[in-house]
Amino acid sequence: MATSFNKKELEKKKEKKKKDKQQRKEERKAGGSKSFDDMIAYIDENGMITNTPPDPDKKKEVDLDNIAVSTPKMEEITLNGRVEHFNADKGYGFIKNLSGVDKYFFHISNAPANIAEGNMVTFELERGEKGKTAVKIVLTK
Repeated sequence: MATSFNKKELEKKKEKKKKDKQQRKEERKAGGSKSFDDMIAYIDENGMITNTPPDPDKKKEVDLDNIAVSTPKMEEITLNGRVEHFNADKGYGFIKNLSGVDKYFFHISNAPANIAEGNMVTFELERGEKGKTAVKIVLTK
């Protein structure tokens, strides 16, 4: 079977690519191989990247009990307010802060059983799903 001129040219190009690839591979090998140790980078105590490993004598011990993994709590401040709205059937209401114009949602589980609209109360704030909510509600006179 006869091969066409184009087919011969394609085979020549393919063979040339193979030779070039083999030559580049041999050049990389002859140029000196980098060991794994040459490729490692270290981070010093200041967060800078270096190529020298840290000194084991300067290593600091970390006490695991001193690591706090949490979100900071809000300051517990007792506020005064008045129950603006309360729906006993649904079990929620709103308290208006006396020292401002803010109204805070509360759930019946955080309030005394005999709470009603118009009651004066003291309460604390807690971060809820949709904003700050009133908790630890206590009736005042």
